[in-house]
Amino acid sequence: MKRPRRKKRKAGPRKISKGEETLALALKLTIEAEDQQLAVAREHGFAKEIGRRWRFDFAWPRHKLAVEVEGGSAINGRHVRPKGFRDDCEKYNAAVLLGWRVLRYTTAMVMKDTGLVIDQIKTALHNSP
Repeated sequence: MKRPRRKKRKAGPRKISKGEETLALALKLTIEAEDQQLAVAREHGFAKEIGRRWRFDFAWPRHKLAVEVEGGSAINGRHVRPKGFRDDCEKYNAAVLLGWRVLRYTTAMVMKDTGLVIDQIKTALHNSP
């Protein structure tokens, strides 16, 4: 018996993970509070110049720094299944070739040690090319 095909997800707002919510609040209370010029862009689109409509969870376009929170890594979510992992590799490799630096975290990393994540983002912002 054939399984019904999934409907393609329409572009637009997507469900925000607990890790993303936690990181967004931490960024607002630390990096953005310290320097308004370092306000983060959420769901920042990139790669239109190569015909793609990818988005970063968090980005600082002026610094070409992006942060991705990979949800579902502990429950066999999209990011760890073969197609999802391959698609993420394509996205991140394209980002690097377009001059972006990408920091990747799992939800567990954000939830367990938010301070370390914030420190790494600060370091990357202050070491911008």
